[in-house]
Amino acid sequence: MDRSALADLKNAIRTIPDYPAPGIQFRDITTLLGDARAFRRAVDELVQPFAGLKIAKIAGIEARGFILGGAVAHQLSAGFVPVRKKGKLPHETVGMPYSLEYGSDEIEVHKDAVSRGERVLLVDDLVATGGTAEAAVKLLSSLGAEVVAACFIIDLPDLGGADRVRRLGVPVRTLVSFAGH
Repeated sequence: MDRSALADLKNAIRTIPDYPAPGIQFRDITTLLGDARAFRRAVDELVQPFAGLKIAKIAGIEARGFILGGAVAHQLSAGFVPVRKKGKLPHETVGMPYSLEYGSDEIEVHKDAVSRGERVLLVDDLVATGGTAEAAVKLLSSLGAEVVAACFIIDLPDLGGADRVRRLGVPVRTLVSFAGH
């Protein structure tokens, strides 16, 4: 992606200081989603390396990963798998706990969401500490899926999440990065 396109994407993301806690710079992609050109560019950039690679499913992490993942799935002619917080899916599920800064949480997918050997692309808006993405990779892999890559619009490299996912043997694609939290 050229520098002007990168700058356009970065400029389309709103930063909200001190949210949800003092010292945090929240990177809000709703402004990018509301800008038709920026949204299209972000989806095109997420899709481009995977066109023609026979991706069967896109797994989107709740909630902004649903928006991006649905668009990416459409572009790649792939199915969509919602990765949700525990208790949100109506059918039989399988879950994976993960650690948060203070406490823990759990994500789930339907037991029949992916088949053994299916090529899956994981999508979310942002990778920070990588806990949720790591749990999603492990969960999908436990069902026999081949997680081809994990894609995010934003990387917060100071928090190490992208590297955490890479250590699982999953390539990571990010479009823009911001220093700090």
